Amino acid sequence: MTASTRPAAREDLATARERLAAAQGALVAALVAGAPPPAGFDPARVGVQAEALLAKRRELVARVRPDIAEELGADYRACFDAYARGCPRPAAGSRADADAFARTLGRGP
Repeated sequence: MTASTRPAAREDLATARERLAAAQGALVAALVAGAPPPAGFDPARVGVQAEALLAKRRELVARVRPDIAEELGADYRACFDAYARGCPRPAAGSRADADAFARTLGRGP
């Protein structure tokens, strides 16, 4: 029996995969949902990247619904950021995100 087929080796691999999946989930939560960064990650760098991802999302929604961005003017950033921090990005993409944001403002898609 080789090391890769021993039950202990398979269990170690499974445990390592579970730890990796948990760490990845924690990092994603820190980047897009405001969760604290997982151990071993620089909070400042995670914060910079989280802000960059938020800015990208904000810009994409403004491209899809420029009417809302124009109407809100200087308040667009604060309004969108508040929405985005409380609502994960829909898997369906920027159009769905823009429509969801519009609904939170009382405007239909």
